[in-house]
Amino acid sequence: MRANVVRGMLAAMLLIGAAGHAGAEGNEVFIIRVADAISPGTAEFIHHGIKTAEKLPAACIVIELDTPGGLAESMRKIVQDILASSVPVVVYVAPAGARAASAGVMITMAADIAAMAPGTNIGAAHPVGAGGQEIGGTMSEKVVNDMVAQAKSVAEHRGRNPQWVERAIRESVSATETEALKENVIDLIAQDTDDLIRQINGRTLAGKGSLRLDAPRKTVLEEDLRAKILKAISSPNIAYILLMLGIAGLYFEFSHPGAVFPGVVGGICLVLAFFALQTLPVNYAGIMLIVLAILFFIMEMKVASYGLLSVAGIICLLLGSLMLFEGESPESRLAWGVLAPTLILVSGFFTAVAFLVFRSQVSAPMTGSAGLVGEIGVVKKALAPRGKVFVHGELWNAVAATAIAENVPVRVVKVTGLLLEVEPAEESRPA
Repeated sequence: MRANVVRGMLAAMLLIGAAGHAGAEGNEVFIIRVADAISPGTAEFIHHGIKTAEKLPAACIVIELDTPGGLAESMRKIVQDILASSVPVVVYVAPAGARAASAGVMITMAADIAAMAPGTNIGAAHPVGAGGQEIGGTMSEKVVNDMVAQAKSVAEHRGRNPQWVERAIRESVSATETEALKENVIDLIAQDTDDLIRQINGRTLAGKGSLRLDAPRKTVLEEDLRAKILKAISSPNIAYILLMLGIAGLYFEFSHPGAVFPGVVGGICLVLAFFALQTLPVNYAGIMLIVLAILFFIMEMKVASYGLLSVAGIICLLLGSLMLFEGESPESRLAWGVLAPTLILVSGFFTAVAFLVFRSQVSAPMTGSAGLVGEIGVVKKALAPRGKVFVHGELWNAVAATAIAENVPVRVVKVTGLLLEVEPAEESRPA
C-alpha cells in the first residue's frame, strides 16, 4: 500500500513537471521583423525563424511585415514555409504607415492569422520585371495567371477573399486596414503587438489547436551576419556583377602574377557571388558557358588566332550570361541595363589583357643581354681589337673584327657573357 502511494506521488510530480515545461515552451511568442524588399536573404531569415520556433516549440510566430514587394521566387519559398509550419504563423502588417505590397500580399494571405495596424495598407500585387519595368506580351499574361492561381488557392485554403486577391494582382487594387477587414482579407486590426497577442489569445486554429498566450514571453529574432550579407547581395544583378568582377580579378592576377590586389579582390567577389548564387535559380549550362569563355580568353594569350578566340569568348560570355538565371518570374533574371554594360566592359577587359600578354610574348626583348643586340653605342676606349663602348646607359667591354677609334658609333651584333661584339654603325662606315 505504501509503495503504491509513493509511486502515485512520483507519477503526479512527473506530470506536473511535464505540464510546467510544456507551458513554458508553449507560452513563447517569436517575433520576426521584416522591413525590406523580399529577397532570398529574407526567405532564409524567415525559414530559420520558423524552424527555430518549431524546435522549442513556441506558441506562435509573429511576422511584423513592412515591404514594397520583391522577388517572386523568394515569396513562394516564404509562403511554402508558412503553410508547412507546425507552429501558428501570424502576419502583422505594422507599424503605422507600413504596407504589404506585391509579394507582401501573398505572404499575408498565407498566414494562419492576418492582421494590420491602423494606418497601413495592403495590395498592388501586379507583377513587374526587374527594376520595376512593365512585363509585356505573352510573358505578362503567363506570369499574372500563374500568380493569380497561386494566390486564389492560398486565400481559399485560409478562408479569405479570393476575388479581392485576384483584383489586387490583375488590377493592382489596394486597401486600407479597415477595407481589408471588411473585404475578409485580414482577420483583425491591432494597435500594437501586445494588442495583437491579446486578441488572438484563445483563438482556435484548424489543425493547430488553441493559442494559449497568457503572459507570454516575447522573443525578437535578429538577423545574423550571414542573413545580412545574403540580403545585400542576393539580387541576380548584384550576384552577376560580383561574379564578373571575381573572374576579371583572378584572370588579371593569373596573366600578371604578383599584382596581388586584383587577385585578392577577385577572390572575395567570387566567394560572395557563389554565396548569393546558392539561393538563386541558377542554370549550370550558363556557368559552363562562362567558364568556356574564360578558357578561350586564356588561349588567346597563347595562340595566334588573330582575334577569333576572343570573339568566341565574347559569344560564350553573352550566351552564358543570358542563360545564367532560369527563374520563371522576370525579376529573378538579369536586367538588360546591368547585363549589357557589364558584358561590354568585362569582354573589353579580357580582350585587352589577352592582347597585351600576347604582344609581350612575340615582341623583341627590350631588357637583358638579348635586348642589347642591335643597339647603337659609342666607343669610349679605342677597339684594337678590344676596348670599351658606352651602350644602353652602361659601359661595356667590347671587341671588334677591325680597329675602331674613339667616339665612333658602333652596333652590337652579339653578347657573350659580359663581352660585346660590335661593328661600325651604318652611318660611320666609309662610302
